[in-house]
Amino acid sequence: MNRFDVLVVGSGIGGLSYALKVADRASVAVVTKESAESSTHYAQGGIAVVWDPADSFAAHVQDTLRAGAGLCRPEVVEMVVREGPERIRELLEWGVPFTRRDGDLDLHQEGGHSHPRIVHVRDQTGRALQEVLLERARAHPNVHLFDHHMAVELITRAESGQGACYGAYVLESSTGRVHAFLARLTVLATGGAGRVYLYTSNPPVATGDGLAMAYRAGARLANLEFIQFHPTTLYHPEADGFLLSEALRGYGAYLRTADGERFMLRYDERAELAPRDVVARAIELERERRNQPCVYLDVTHKPASEVRERFPYLYQTCLRYGIDITRQWIPVVPAAHYVCGGVVVDLWGRTTLPRLYAIGEVSHTGLHGANRLASNALLEALVYAHRAAQATLAELRMFALPRQVPDWEGPVGAEPEQGLPLVERRERLRQTMSECVGLVRSPKRLERARRRVRRLLKELEALSGSARPSVALLELRNLTQTAYLIIRAALWRRESRGLHYRTDYPEPDPRFLRDTILEAAKIW
Repeated sequence: MNRFDVLVVGSGIGGLSYALKVADRASVAVVTKESAESSTHYAQGGIAVVWDPADSFAAHVQDTLRAGAGLCRPEVVEMVVREGPERIRELLEWGVPFTRRDGDLDLHQEGGHSHPRIVHVRDQTGRALQEVLLERARAHPNVHLFDHHMAVELITRAESGQGACYGAYVLESSTGRVHAFLARLTVLATGGAGRVYLYTSNPPVATGDGLAMAYRAGARLANLEFIQFHPTTLYHPEADGFLLSEALRGYGAYLRTADGERFMLRYDERAELAPRDVVARAIELERERRNQPCVYLDVTHKPASEVRERFPYLYQTCLRYGIDITRQWIPVVPAAHYVCGGVVVDLWGRTTLPRLYAIGEVSHTGLHGANRLASNALLEALVYAHRAAQATLAELRMFALPRQVPDWEGPVGAEPEQGLPLVERRERLRQTMSECVGLVRSPKRLERARRRVRRLLKELEALSGSARPSVALLELRNLTQTAYLIIRAALWRRESRGLHYRTDYPEPDPRFLRDTILEAAKIW
């Protein structure tokens, strides 16, 4: 058995920054499917933070509350916004090369923000963050990085009791063996679940692992019906959900139909700078109304040299697909991007399962409400990683390292072929979610999705009891579990609010001005 003071599952900005903050006083294991692959890596836009003296905490708070459609926790919003600048100063000390202009940090403006406040590293902020944090983690003697390892289940029983988290059973991908990682405290930093949909900006590793494991372990989840679809991902058969940063619209790009109409002016006075839920739904309505596969993002009215200088990664990537964005409109469609709900945590990142924390997209802090304001995600991860680290160091010695936990009881034989191959099951799940639980939801489609996904979940539970664990099987089980929870939450919330739109309840209902809680077999 592997024994550490702290077990971190996931290696994005939340997990790595947390690990670095506790490593001077604790041994830390970071278990990750792939250390260089996370949603952080693909976060192009940047980090929302009040930096300009002309900006204010009050303005950032108000923008966040407005986007959240009544479901943000005001005390969380206030805390995260006010603690943001200190976290940016810390990243600067760690060596993150934020883009500067005229001697200070360059600030982008994005949809839903009333001021320019997005600090960034050109148009590859996430990649720069990941590289700096990974380099520091690999150099720290107390951080032990277990690459190509996947958590199977949280351990909730030990010789000292049950009903708490004592670590996790972890699959070593190269050998197929499952190991027990024991820890005083465990931190979920597994990211989101974009791969539950057919079209997503998320990397292949975003399969809802932390959400599903936490639910099976008895932790409380909330608001999984609020799935944010990024309005602008590249519409190209080979692009696999390549994201066109929000910063493009903040810079002044227009959204157009094929005949050139700048249609956002008909949907919102903020036009292209409206919040993501407004923009994404407008795009879907235009596509359906005109029976067109995509709309277009137009930045050709801006100076070509300036576009290339500000967005070098976007420019070069689109060029590889035969699109010169300085001369041609970019075909775009919405794609699943961010889960605004997650594992319920307090102000310090503690979940409702003792000894378990959650940070980043896997968590539900109350910051985002019914719709996430652009670039608040990395800010949330940084602030909560810091607060969780403070809480950990204060209470770590309160918890003994378990001496013994039950052996892994899963099957060890070869994986049997039962029914459809896993890859085909996975594609059917994603197709169902995209068709029935997307941007616009109807009761008939939601019920159809519930029946299909429930049947698949039962098949996978049976298969997991007889098949040797593999990454493919574990990911599909977690995706299916997460999909079923999303559907249940969407059926329960009989109103339209933020990212959740139902054709049978097209308006907000004050009776649902509360979180959707999922725990064990209950929902309320």
